[in-house]
Amino acid sequence: MVRSAGLLLYRTGASGLEVFVAHMGGPFWKRRPRAWSIPKGEFSEDEAPLDAAVREFAEEIGVAPPDVPYELLGEFRQSSGKRVTVFAGAAPEFSVSAVHSNTVRLELPRGSGRFVEVPEVDDARWAPVDAARSMLVAGQVPALDALALLRHDDVSIWPDPADAG
Repeated sequence: MVRSAGLLLYRTGASGLEVFVAHMGGPFWKRRPRAWSIPKGEFSEDEAPLDAAVREFAEEIGVAPPDVPYELLGEFRQSSGKRVTVFAGAAPEFSVSAVHSNTVRLELPRGSGRFVEVPEVDDARWAPVDAARSMLVAGQVPALDALALLRHDDVSIWPDPADAG
């Protein structure tokens, strides 16, 4: 089982609750919907998930995450089967002027023998939670629900059965 850990930074902005999300780099994600992610990465059995989340944030964003308390939101399964352990931290003052991500080596096109280096993340920004719901890969959306519960925000996290049509 592939395991990953990430940090979901949050703050209260002009539009309410906002989260810090990252756009995945490389040609595969360039024009795809739901190409945003919680900054995260894989870890091994001998690394604590929170330590991995902090390390991966720095690698993907190019700056260390803020030194704030982090709370476990839970483990969330993505469609690929990967399990992502997510920690949330309030970071009202956090900002980044430019993303300086590590790179990954890809064969493009697949089977061509030609390899290129692409950034793992090519953009990152604060987004209102409602917008982030349609930006994030689907398997990470439940982390937004967990964050709303943690913060006791008065938001509808589950569809209203009356809206089922």
